[in-house]
Amino acid sequence: MVKSAANTVEEYLASLPPEREKALRAIRKVILANLPKGYEEGMQYGMIGYYIPLKRYPVTYNGQPLGIVALASQKNYMAVYLMNIYCDKETEAWFAERYKASGKKLDMGKSCLRFKKLEDLPLGLIGEAVAHTPVDEFIRLYEASRKNTRAGR
Repeated sequence: MVKSAANTVEEYLASLPPEREKALRAIRKVILANLPKGYEEGMQYGMIGYYIPLKRYPVTYNGQPLGIVALASQKNYMAVYLMNIYCDKETEAWFAERYKASGKKLDMGKSCLRFKKLEDLPLGLIGEAVAHTPVDEFIRLYEASRKNTRAGR
């Protein structure tokens, strides 16, 4: 995974090749327009992150803000990380069905939606996926996953 040393979102975007900068700026605009109240944008793990600030929810397993979405330029592709799809099977099924209906090819790992150019993504669906999970619901999903993890030990 390629990590950036940028300290701000603008530094990160400005460091990218022009086509990647343009693509990530367009996706960022969609994310910001659909991001539920209570999430913040910033740099997280060397990527652009959207997360619940620690002042709102400080009890994360690693002491870092609980991230729901991230944007990154990797070596061979760009990526949108959608943690609400990763941690909720119903949301994952909804997303996959809607993606298929868009006519675009889905190239996704657990949360990593990979793409080479902006036209590969159904931007409206990305916005819907971001809007799909308000802060309180994401906290509930996170806490349920942590209970399951501890119970499995």
